[in-house]
Amino acid sequence: MFALTRPDGYQLSTDPARLDLDRVHRWLSTDAYWAIGRERDTVERAFAGSIGFGVYRPGDGRQVAVARVVTDRATFAWLCDVYVDRAERGRGLGTWLAGAVRDHLAELGVRRIVLATADAHGVYAKIGFTPVEPDRWMEFDQRVNRVTGKDQPAESPLTVEA
Repeated sequence: MFALTRPDGYQLSTDPARLDLDRVHRWLSTDAYWAIGRERDTVERAFAGSIGFGVYRPGDGRQVAVARVVTDRATFAWLCDVYVDRAERGRGLGTWLAGAVRDHLAELGVRRIVLATADAHGVYAKIGFTPVEPDRWMEFDQRVNRVTGKDQPAESPLTVEA
């Protein structure tokens, strides 16, 4: 497990036992544009298969931020589900959290970390993240449409010809 403490007392930990998944679920499913409506079970399974980073307030130890990393712990990582409680924003916790994740992954030997954001480019740019070449990355996305709240229309089924 990885742990770190800021000079002002905020603590970061990858101890899964410290994660308040009920709180994380509430944040993500009600206030994070990329995860609105995400089921509690999905949050639990996602964190079980990832490295979860929690940030905890000095004094009472209440969780105030979270990040999740999907990684092979050797060559590649995807930083996702980064969220800072609205009451704690403006203290640099998001930048500190993302920087700690970056540094911890570097210690593991991970040399490439990707993320997606619609509104926090400046947070990540402060710690060295840069835009990705648009003609290189592709995706297969079957998430629910964020505008309509309905499943994406099914395209032709994938087939393999012999």
